[in-house]
Amino acid sequence: MPTAFITGATAGIGAAFARRLASDGFDLVLLARDAERLERAAAELRDTYAVRAEALPADLSAEEGVAAAEERLREGVDLLVNNAGFGHKGVFLDVPVSDEVTMLKVHCEAVLRLTHAVLPGMLERGRGAVINVSSMAAFATRGTYGASKAWVVSFSQGVAADLGRRSHGRVRVMALCPGFVHTEFHERAQMDMSDLPGFMWLDKDDVVDTALRDLRRGAQVSIPGAQYKAIAGVVRFVPRGLITRLSSGTGRRYD
Repeated sequence: MPTAFITGATAGIGAAFARRLASDGFDLVLLARDAERLERAAAELRDTYAVRAEALPADLSAEEGVAAAEERLREGVDLLVNNAGFGHKGVFLDVPVSDEVTMLKVHCEAVLRLTHAVLPGMLERGRGAVINVSSMAAFATRGTYGASKAWVVSFSQGVAADLGRRSHGRVRVMALCPGFVHTEFHERAQMDMSDLPGFMWLDKDDVVDTALRDLRRGAQVSIPGAQYKAIAGVVRFVPRGLITRLSSGTGRRYD
């Protein structure tokens, strides 16, 4: 059976990837910080889908957590989903700089290092893929969060281009850029989302379906939802200053 490694695997998009891939016959390596919750999730997937589900408790903001993930990835997997991430409970200057640095460690350093750890084995075997979960915030103005997600998109596209010349399309890297998704993300960041129109919300299972379909067709960037594809298209032609005014406050009221 193929094996998928998923970070941030106990909730939201990560948990949706785990369910979908298990149902498709993938064995799983699941990484998250909460060891108890992680083991419950792994046990449920084993019982429901009769697949192997390995629990790897680790904090990707800590050196030992990233090192443990790198070590496991070097043993070989067929798909890496770099999904771990979080939002801040406030805007820049209202957030301790140590928390901003932690975000960069999880959103950027861990993504880079885990991708770097897994790709040599994939190239050697002549198959494999990496999905780096970014955000529509990558195309907007959202402080450190948006900046880190913009880095994920640029990094993924650059690596994908480099791999294209070496693997002839057999090893792929793709950035996934969902908009607002019904998960625990906003609650954890204490964001008040009550003013967001219903049509702007995405279902996490639909996001995963779109991601896997786009990965199969060789996309370097996947944007789920017709509404967000339209927004991404418009953004290319709108002055940056206007994008800043429109995007910097949307969905950023804090409880």
